[in-house]
Amino acid sequence: MDKVRYPVLTEKTIRLLEKNQYSFDVDLRSNKTEMKKWIEVFFNVRVIGVNSHRLPRKKKRIGAITGHTISRKRMIVTLKSGYSIPLFSSK
Repeated sequence: MDKVRYPVLTEKTIRLLEKNQYSFDVDLRSNKTEMKKWIEVFFNVRVIGVNSHRLPRKKKRIGAITGHTISRKRMIVTLKSGYSIPLFSSK
């Protein structure tokens, strides 16, 4: 099962790239230690710290039915200086 769903690119996360911090939306059941190990092995980098938070659910209305969007978890990974993660594939 894939724990990392996709990298997040917003105005705030682009500012965090200058501090060598990368943001990912991940599976709700994943924790910080397994995400740290997974990112270190998959991207061959050294992780200093991992911060996580759950994003607030937003109300969604379709006709008379009111529901919520799917809740997500976001991890902000700080890498050691000199390491980087390629977010876009170079073709």
